[in-house]
Amino acid sequence: MDSKDDTQHDPVAEQPAHLSLFDDRSAAESDGSGPAEPAGAGRRRRTRRVLLWALVALLVVLGSGVGALYWTANHYASSVQRIPNAFPTLPESAQPQAVPHSGMTFLLVGLDARSDVPTTGSEAKGPAWKEGAARSDTMMLMHIAADRRSVSVVSIARDTWVDIPGHGQAKINAAYSWGGPALMVQTVQNLTDIRIDHVAVIDWDGFRSLTDAVGGVDITIPKTIEAVGGARHWDAGTQHMDGDTALQYVRERHGLPNGDLDRTKRQQNFLRALMKQTMNSGTLSSPTRLGGLLQSVGDVVSVDDKLSNSDLYDLAWSMRSLRVGDVSFMNAPFGGFATIDGQSAVKLDRQAAAPLWEAMRNDRMSEYLAAHRTSGDVLGDSVR
Repeated sequence: MDSKDDTQHDPVAEQPAHLSLFDDRSAAESDGSGPAEPAGAGRRRRTRRVLLWALVALLVVLGSGVGALYWTANHYASSVQRIPNAFPTLPESAQPQAVPHSGMTFLLVGLDARSDVPTTGSEAKGPAWKEGAARSDTMMLMHIAADRRSVSVVSIARDTWVDIPGHGQAKINAAYSWGGPALMVQTVQNLTDIRIDHVAVIDWDGFRSLTDAVGGVDITIPKTIEAVGGARHWDAGTQHMDGDTALQYVRERHGLPNGDLDRTKRQQNFLRALMKQTMNSGTLSSPTRLGGLLQSVGDVVSVDDKLSNSDLYDLAWSMRSLRVGDVSFMNAPFGGFATIDGQSAVKLDRQAAAPLWEAMRNDRMSEYLAAHRTSGDVLGDSVR
């Protein structure tokens, strides 16, 4: 979908579209929406963009690589910034009921801009949210099974049209702009009837070093993709991508038949390749490479302040036997594109989504995926 269509008549369109992680930069800069950035701001700050996949890598790497060295794990876990007030302050009766022994569900939020900008002359970081400062660019529900033998990641399209508490109907990515992590959690809980256990906001800036720390990743392009507009040409075949090249791969949507939906699958395909490379490249057995990777992850991830270092370590240790094939990826069932109030929007197929949310709520994702393995929503071996 064109970035101009995304912001036309959008109540939060004044946000700086050129900072969007996955939007095409040339198209966003021609949009003209939003106030101009203060002079010199680019020099004073490091632009913070986002990578939803780093939390999965953190859990796998911590569990696989440093299980015997608790103090090392604690050191790197301490580098993960904590987010205060990440959950809605609602009575239990107004939230989905938690299902005992049903695993753990994270809401992974990637932003088009972060407000934790270092102040002049200081590296101190501020909150991960400031009203109106950013919209969530990507959202994923990551369900970790109670037996810790499988992980399911479900992407929710950023333009999904939903009810946002206190604001009426809008694209789901507006929830973060209007009310931060707490309103985003409430919106997703209302949509899915799944109780969110933890929140992670993922910072983009560490992406290149995170990819390069494992020696790059191998991504297979099944069919040659011709250059379209500002998008690059991709030759068919397996390509070894460093951080810069992988960034181009996950950002592009031009030339992809289903636009943002195909781009989401590219993001998931990249995460799968990153996990595979992390486990197979010798990174986990090399103190130098492992230290560099963990430091990069710590620079990338922020989590809610209810997730302590020991909680993070214990969770990672419990997942130490997890392998790439145990992690499944899919998009929330797609119900079609629409133009609503002048905005390009994505419709969720709520009837098809109902059994998915029920399976995640009750820790039956393995059964759900077994029954829907051939669905176009589930990430397959071949990704455009």
